[in-house]
Amino acid sequence: MSQLTQADLLAKFPFLTARASLDYVAVNTPADKLVELARTLRDELGFDVLTDLAGMDWDKAAPRFSVVYHFYGSTSKQFLRVNCAAPDDTAPSVPSLTGLYPSADWHEREAYDLMGIRFEGHPDLRRILMWDSYPFHPLRKEFPLAGIDTPVPSADLIEATGIHAAPAPMAGGPFVSSCGTTLASGEPRALDQSWNESKPKA
Repeated sequence: MSQLTQADLLAKFPFLTARASLDYVAVNTPADKLVELARTLRDELGFDVLTDLAGMDWDKAAPRFSVVYHFYGSTSKQFLRVNCAAPDDTAPSVPSLTGLYPSADWHEREAYDLMGIRFEGHPDLRRILMWDSYPFHPLRKEFPLAGIDTPVPSADLIEATGIHAAPAPMAGGPFVSSCGTTLASGEPRALDQSWNESKPKA
């Protein structure tokens, strides 16, 4: 099977826009067209696997929040990246893809938990890492690296563990991904490599 190009997608779906990418074919889709796009990708274009999705906080950009999806065609051996912006910065939400790709279930719950992006139509949109009453979304840009000391809802857990939010070791942070590289080689690295926990900052 031939590889799908960005031009192919833009011609087939007039609502898509081009997205710059150094590795995979990538496009932007409006939230109200996400399900339509995903259904066609799966049923007509052979992208039968949703490998992952991630909530993004672009900080001062508008729109602030988006969800990035990686689809894979098991026959074509091709990856496709789709960025879907959440139209509302105050209450970000996009449609759920759980009805098309069961693998979206826990990924959407994680993005909801850590970024506060809601997935409309998800059958069980609960927090997956933090407890239900936790008041923050810890991967948002405004959340401090050291965390926020927050009461834990279980008294016996506090007594047994003494758990609280301790400052995170910076170890040369902030952490950044390399520009101009692929996902595989772009793992985040400390911006300042001159110090770490065992070698204090000069």
